[in-house]
Amino acid sequence: MRLRTLPAAAALAALFGSVVLAAPASADSSTSIPVSLADDTVVDGVHQRVFISDSYDNQIVVTDFTGTVVTKFTGLPQVLDLELSPDSGTLYAAVPGADKIVALDTEQLTQAAEYPTGDKTAPSRIAYADGRLWFGYGDQWDSGLGEVDLTAQQPTVTLDLAAGHDFSSPPELYADPDNPGTLLALDAHISSGPIVVYDISSGTPVIRVSAEKGASFQDAALTPDGRNVIVTGPAPRTLTEYRLSDLSAVRTYPIALNPLTVSVAPDGTVAATVLDTDDIGDTYVFGTDPAQPASIRNLSHSWMPSGGHTTTWSADGSQLFVLTGSPDAMRFQTVDAPRKYAPTLTVDAPSTATRAASLTVKGKLTANLALPAGTPLQVTRTDLDSPNGKSLGTKPLGTGGAYSFTDTPPAGGKVTYTVTYAGDATHTAATASDTVSVSRATPTLTLNNDGKVYDYAKSVTFTAHLGTTYKNRTVEIWANPYGADKPDTLVKSGTVDSSGNLSATLTLTRKTKLTAKFAGDARYAPKTATSTVGAKVKVSTTLGGSYKTRYAWNHTYYYFHQSKDPVVTTTMTPYPGRKQLLQIQIYYGGVWQSTAKQYFTLDSAGRSVVTITGTPPTGYRYRVRDSYISGSGDSVNTTTYGTWKYFTFTS
Repeated sequence: MRLRTLPAAAALAALFGSVVLAAPASADSSTSIPVSLADDTVVDGVHQRVFISDSYDNQIVVTDFTGTVVTKFTGLPQVLDLELSPDSGTLYAAVPGADKIVALDTEQLTQAAEYPTGDKTAPSRIAYADGRLWFGYGDQWDSGLGEVDLTAQQPTVTLDLAAGHDFSSPPELYADPDNPGTLLALDAHISSGPIVVYDISSGTPVIRVSAEKGASFQDAALTPDGRNVIVTGPAPRTLTEYRLSDLSAVRTYPIALNPLTVSVAPDGTVAATVLDTDDIGDTYVFGTDPAQPASIRNLSHSWMPSGGHTTTWSADGSQLFVLTGSPDAMRFQTVDAPRKYAPTLTVDAPSTATRAASLTVKGKLTANLALPAGTPLQVTRTDLDSPNGKSLGTKPLGTGGAYSFTDTPPAGGKVTYTVTYAGDATHTAATASDTVSVSRATPTLTLNNDGKVYDYAKSVTFTAHLGTTYKNRTVEIWANPYGADKPDTLVKSGTVDSSGNLSATLTLTRKTKLTAKFAGDARYAPKTATSTVGAKVKVSTTLGGSYKTRYAWNHTYYYFHQSKDPVVTTTMTPYPGRKQLLQIQIYYGGVWQSTAKQYFTLDSAGRSVVTITGTPPTGYRYRVRDSYISGSGDSVNTTTYGTWKYFTFTS
């Protein structure tokens, strides 16, 4: 990731294109991108695009400035370093897995050319300077410096141009048109951290100066004039800027944790990401004044900042792009005001409070560049009486970034206090809130008929009674019939009458749980009341096969010949899997005594036919009954006993 200062004409074209083609984003954004392992990121300000190399998926992903994918270049084995030509017309990509460098047309988004660098050269790092494409190639200690001469009528490739330096791995290369004749090479992956500055003005590299800086560098970026370099080291918690003319240290940028990436804006503002294991801040922005503290943002949270060259500025320096995440879970972060300090705002309200009693809300507004006492904070209270929020005016910031204020909540329930800092020329805006559970009185709510049992299909009136409330006088009555096939249904909703009553009539065919609901208001809490009622089934029994009937012993008796088997037909309110209980009794010794009892499954129409077989004695009195017993096959109705049918046998 390296930004180039464009020549004046190209810079004007880029600025004009920025104004015409794209409106600036109104707020920071974060979006998922289809990248498995980001290695390099280059911004094309002319065409308003970002190019991201992905060596794992062998692709270059092209996005706009919000991370929305425009297109992909695939089939680029192990593609690594990217380089944009000074006029933004061509993107060069190192493709070590194919031993070549490819050139992509940034206007048409097509491949324009490719430059094979030789068998097993594996070019991985590139830089454009003085009409030549310089590249680092090889593997570990078998590494070197080469070039593609683009000024020749037929571009030519030359290897072994390291001028005597023995690179431990392919060198990281940097160059800038504002410092012509200079090529910077970092031997980045060795603990001694050699930095080599080449003079390339003759076309053949000559070492101008070199020095060991004692670190393995994660990333580096040139300053806008191309005369200094900022590297992620040498100390594990700093960024260090070196002058290319003599490699002396110019400035150290203090950071809290191990640096991962660095990028420099056209005005010299430095951005860096760090390995944030404590979730306290991962992205640092340093202004050109060393006396000012860094602006720190926490972009990643659970998404760790990505390594490689994955932090970069927009061409005009107004936006910062940062890739965060882990393999297969990358995110594209856009920061719209990177130079401003991002404050941290907290709001601490009591967890509970009493309505109409005073409470205290406190908090802090802190930033790396502290805000002065008296800074105004806008406070809004949102509650049941003011669902869209009610302004409580402004509250001043106290010393040390602390503030507090008191309020007397007029409404109960969930009360939210939102504190907003509008921001200023050097700070971004901030908003935070906290919620208080404010007490409410408990209203009276009842629902009649609980525990009663009704005949099948009986129309029953249920009345809910609501006691004193504040404003809300609406009650709902819901019915939930037993059985999974019947949903909870709103029977009636309305305002209670002057006596506080609301009634609804329901035809009962099953056990039913009714619920009266009061949603509450600003001073009275929600309340429910329930009433569970039973509903019998409809059941009838007929006896078939008798030869006569006669009224005797206070009942109608069916007479059967001893050789004839009575047929008992039961009809009952149907329900899947329902059973009926058939009971037979004999009158003996002056009392009715059971002789048989058995469950029989009803068909889908609720019908059961049972034949009583055997050779019963004559002259005795019998009776039979069919009943529904809740829980025998289902439980959606209340136990219902059928009517006894009386019979006797003759010879």
